[in-house]
Amino acid sequence: MMKYIRRICCALWICLTANIPFLYHDNIFFMLLLVFGFILLNIIPAFSHRKISGRRLRICADGCELLVCFLLSVSVSAVGLAIMLPVCFPQDKLLWFADLACVIAVEAAVFFSGIIRVYLTSSQIGVKWRTIGILCAWIPIVNLAVLLKIIRMAAAEWEFESGKIMQAQERKDERLCETRYPILMVHGVFFRDFKYFNYWGRIPKELEAHGASVYYGNHQSAASVADSGGELARRIREVIAETGCQKVNIIAHSKGGLDSRYAVSVLGLAEYVASLTTINTPHRGCIFADYLLGKIPQAAKDKVADTYNAALRKLGDENPDFLAAVTDLTASACQRFNQNVPDMPGVYYQSVGSKLNVASGGRFPLNFSHQLVKFFDGPNDGLVAESSFPWGEDYTFLTTSGRRGISHGDMIDLNRENIRDFDVREFYVGIVNGLKERGY
Repeated sequence: MMKYIRRICCALWICLTANIPFLYHDNIFFMLLLVFGFILLNIIPAFSHRKISGRRLRICADGCELLVCFLLSVSVSAVGLAIMLPVCFPQDKLLWFADLACVIAVEAAVFFSGIIRVYLTSSQIGVKWRTIGILCAWIPIVNLAVLLKIIRMAAAEWEFESGKIMQAQERKDERLCETRYPILMVHGVFFRDFKYFNYWGRIPKELEAHGASVYYGNHQSAASVADSGGELARRIREVIAETGCQKVNIIAHSKGGLDSRYAVSVLGLAEYVASLTTINTPHRGCIFADYLLGKIPQAAKDKVADTYNAALRKLGDENPDFLAAVTDLTASACQRFNQNVPDMPGVYYQSVGSKLNVASGGRFPLNFSHQLVKFFDGPNDGLVAESSFPWGEDYTFLTTSGRRGISHGDMIDLNRENIRDFDVREFYVGIVNGLKERGY
């Protein structure tokens, strides 16, 4: 209730300031008072936001507050100008136009003060809604609808994120993710562990906030399972030598799950691995990949491979092999792989999978590939079929209750998107906490 009262009061103050020429043009004291209050309101729209943890979230919350006040005050000011019209015309047209100019200037100041803050601090509105907001700015009615959408998205973000921060602080002493052995996070194909762009999004930071020790595979982005497995084997030994721990807990996404299984089973790393959790890994491969490799002419495949390999070298891969990586993800290759790579005693295996409910639930190119994979493999996450995910003692399947679903990229927080019905960071906290409870 206090929030709504505050907003109404702020909107009224903006309206009074906007209509200074009409109401207080002959009273300097009230004019200065209103202007001072208006400036203060733009600097600190709500004192309650000072309690929000994180400067970025406070700025975002202030931006949302100003935009709400803008919508309220501009509505009142428009009505006020309409009422003034018969009063001022024809007696004092200059006064009415002066008031109109003041209203435009004041409301513009509030709007831009709010929208700039939101545009600079909100990650959830993304490029899409930023662009739509700019393009629709001069289309009546549509611009208001778009603005309301942006406000809702930004407000939901700062409320959710500030809640996450408070939650982490409240259970900080519980050390939910302080496992016996460190976590080794293994990326999938065509990505790398970059310093300034984390493949796993906001997940590692959340795990570390809850006590986890996190390390990364640091292997090439595109290579055969055998070659990637060899790189991971060396990396596991490095982590053990660096930390003095006896074992690691591997969390691997996509092809990284196959690479990790190879390192554990074929390369003799079982004694150094306590658990292997695979996330949306194609354990049974993709029939769609078999079809593509079988239908595309060799010359075309070589050209695509050369292009990808050249790009991957620039990103840091020493010896990328696009075709070998894709071939090892086919259903036929995975069938042979599963026969030759058994689970090892003493290692806890578990798996996770998810599903897009509709193609539009995924970002490009997963929204496009979803239908193709569905035709060959059935329900999928945009790349991998639901039937290919299960592996090990325990299996968790995820989707949402709405139309969206959870994509291959959503499972690693690739787009840093807050998804309704699925808190990806909290899900990983649960996974690692489960490993802790098992003594790993």
